[in-house]
Amino acid sequence: MNLEFIESGQALTIRLKGELDHHSADESRILIDEKINKGKFKKLIIDFKNLDFIDSSGIGFVIGRYKVIRKRNGVIEIINANAKVRKILDMSGIGKIIEIK
Repeated sequence: MNLEFIESGQALTIRLKGELDHHSADESRILIDEKINKGKFKKLIIDFKNLDFIDSSGIGFVIGRYKVIRKRNGVIEIINANAKVRKILDMSGIGKIIEIK
């Protein structure tokens, strides 16, 4: 898993590359939570443009980041999910709590 952080005011964009699965979810969670806790971010944007695969651990990862940012009264959105990843997100029901663009 490759992560890229882009900060813009109170928004943090995270670009994920590769696979978000049980092998990468914990390490990614630690890095992202450290970044969130060091900043004053109210908006978290997760960019899935270069994400090839997501499994249930990845869904759990996203929901965990949702909870972290909501504790700060912030919002989260997912952008650029390909058709395969979008199908998994839709099946999980995650779109009911997180905006997917």
